[in-house]
Order: sequence, then structure tokens, then C-alpha cells
Amino acid sequence: MTSEQQQNPRNISLLTATCIVVANMIGTGVFTSLGFQVVDIKSGFALLFLWFLGGVLALCGALAYGELGASMPYNGGEYYYLSRIYHPAIGFLSGWVSVTVGFAAPIAAAAMALAKYLTQVFPFLHSTSIALVVVAGVSLVHTNNLRIGSYFQQFFTFLKVLLIVVLIVCGLYLAEPQQLSFLPSIADKTTIFSSTFAVALVYVIYSYSGWNAAIYLASEVKNPEKNLPRALIMGTLIVVVLYLLLNFIFLYSTPLDKLAGQLEVGYIAADQIFGSRGSKIMGILISLGLISSISSMVLAGPRVTEVIGKDIPLFKLLARKNAQGIPTYAIFLQLLLVTILLVTASFEAIITYLGFTLTLSSFLTALGVFVARFKYPDLARPYRTWGHPATTIIFLAINLWILVFIFRDKPAESLAGLATLLVGLFVYFISAKDQLKVP
Repeated sequence: MTSEQQQNPRNISLLTATCIVVANMIGTGVFTSLGFQVVDIKSGFALLFLWFLGGVLALCGALAYGELGASMPYNGGEYYYLSRIYHPAIGFLSGWVSVTVGFAAPIAAAAMALAKYLTQVFPFLHSTSIALVVVAGVSLVHTNNLRIGSYFQQFFTFLKVLLIVVLIVCGLYLAEPQQLSFLPSIADKTTIFSSTFAVALVYVIYSYSGWNAAIYLASEVKNPEKNLPRALIMGTLIVVVLYLLLNFIFLYSTPLDKLAGQLEVGYIAADQIFGSRGSKIMGILISLGLISSISSMVLAGPRVTEVIGKDIPLFKLLARKNAQGIPTYAIFLQLLLVTILLVTASFEAIITYLGFTLTLSSFLTALGVFVARFKYPDLARPYRTWGHPATTIIFLAINLWILVFIFRDKPAESLAGLATLLVGLFVYFISAKDQLKVP
């Protein structure tokens, strides 16, 4: 792929790029995953350490991806990087995962959560129908033009962050504290090194996923050599702080037995803080906030599909753009996949399945920082990974640890992820082997 192929109007500002990162990260996970974690983990310290460790992992990933994004500022994300650093087949597999489930599944999960929150307030509504209508509506917004889509993204991201800040502040002043210690104990060491903790970390990493969101639109970001690393790092830091405070408030305000196994933990915590009437208002606001998560992924996902369509003739239809330069066919393909997932899949299965496949892709991409420095020593690097190699090794080590534990404890979902890759490899060899060129 040449740089000429990637000449898109650079209309995305640093603010919008940061909003895309924040909106991608703050979504389904933080308002849903704590309920699954407290089933097996009862320590306040261990639960918050989960979120701290997830934040460290996300930040180390953002630092590494920032170098790749600044030196190769083209749309496509991992698909583009892995094609250049390793081999086109590896890049295609990453792109295949992104196109088939990497964005469609998180969009479906966010829409499921949005519908779950809204039906808590309006029980007469049909949750699947709500999810389908919201995803279709957001997709149509982003087929218009990038400027309208950017304003839409900024508005709902600011609304979501404001909601979280209000929930944190009110929780500190209005909630009745629970009898849960947040200080470390000897028993926490056993918990932290258990397979239960590792699997719970999958949910946390899913909640932090999106720290790399801006790279998928790199060709459309203004001054990407500087703004891409800034957007990744600033967006990630904002979310780490908000996540730690928000989960502290959930645990501080709500008994663990009320959270255990529940999907809508934000609604339950709001009920503890504000009472039933206030929790209904908060449920509506959380639903509106989740629109920004759906929106950011609808923005980013089709850009990977578009780049694959440019490279491989079999998929060239997906590279077509409308008069406003929007890859509409790629957006509609993603909408079709989301619709299938909403009708057929479960929330928990989606998260675990995604955890394995996306962790593997991120692992190879971060490892690519080492490989690219060796393979392309003269490549311009306007930003170099802060703390490298330590920060990159931390990211790789934690991801490897997670992959091992997921495969051991969730073999069915892990094998499903590997099966997706095998199908992608088959598609590559019949359609792309002689067409996809290393840049």
C-alpha cells in the first residue's frame, strides 16, 4: 500500500481524535463488567487493582501504538502495521478479525447494554428492537459527512464524561459507605495470581479496549505525526482516572451481593446513590452516553474494511465512497454483522471471544515496535515510545499472561477465536496471496 492510496482529507482534529479514543474506551465494559468480577473476587483492593492493572496495560499499549501511528500515519490500524512489519498474511488476519467481529461485536455489546439500561426505565420496550434502531440510526448519521459525524461524536462524548463526573461526585457525597476495605491484605496476593483474577482481567481489558481507536482513521487526522500519539495517550489517561474513580464509587456505594452477576451495575449503583427516581434518570443518561461508544466504533471500523477493499480486488466494493468521501458500503457491511450478533449472540460470550482474538492482535502489534526498529531503522519516527523497552515489555508480558489463562479457562471461546483466524487464512490464500503487497 502506498501513501498515495491513503490520501484522505485531514479533517479530524486532535480534540475529535481524543474524543474517539475516550468514547471507544468508556462504553459497555465499565457499566457492566464489575458485576461479573465480584462473583468470584470479594476484595475491594483486588477489584480496584484489576482496574489499575488494566489502565497500566492500556497506557503501555497507547505508548507503543503511538510510535507506529506517528511513523506510519495511514488508515487501517493493525492491518496496515502488521502487513508492513511482518507479512501481508498476518496483516490480513488482523484485518479479518476487525472486519468480522473486532468492531461489530463491541458495537453489538454496547447496543445490548444500552437497551438493558433503557428497559430498566421503560420495561414495555423491546430490548433487541431498541439496540437495532440505535445502531442503524448512528450508522446513518456517519454516512452523511465527516464533519457532522465529528460534531455528533464530540457531543455524546462530552455528555458521557459529564455523566461519569456527576456520578462520581454524587457518590462521594450522597452514598452510604459499604463495609468493604480497599486496603491490601495477605489474602489479596493469592487472589491476584489466580486464574480467576486473570479471567476477570479479560473483562477489564475489554472495558479499556479502544485506547488504539484513533489509529484506524490516521489518514484523516490533522498533523498525525504529533496528534496521533497525543490523542492515544491523553485519551487513555483521562479514561484510567475516570475508571478508577467510577469503580471505587460502585463498590463504595453498593453491596457486593447486589452487583454480583448483574449487567446493569451503573443503574444499580445509581439506585443506591439517588433512589429509584434518580436511578431512572441516570439509566436514561447512561443509555445516551453509550451512543458515543457505538458512534466511535461505527466511525473507526469501516476504515479498516475500506483499506482492505483498496488492497484486495475481491473486496473492492467495500472501498467505495459516497460523494462526501465516506465508505458507505463498509458501514453497511458492519451494520449487517452487528444485526446478526444482536439477534444471535450473548453479551458474556461476545466479551470472552473478543478478549482472546483482540489480545493476540494487540500482542503482535506491540511486538512490532521491536521488529520495526530492527527491520526499518531509517523509518522516520517523530514520536518514540516513552519508556521503551520497559513499557512495551510490560504490555507484552501482561497480554501473554492473559492469553494463557483465557485459553486454559475458556477453551471454547479461545478455539472459536482461532477458528476465525483459520477461516481468515483460507480467505487470504484464495483471494489475496498474490494481490496484497507489503508497503
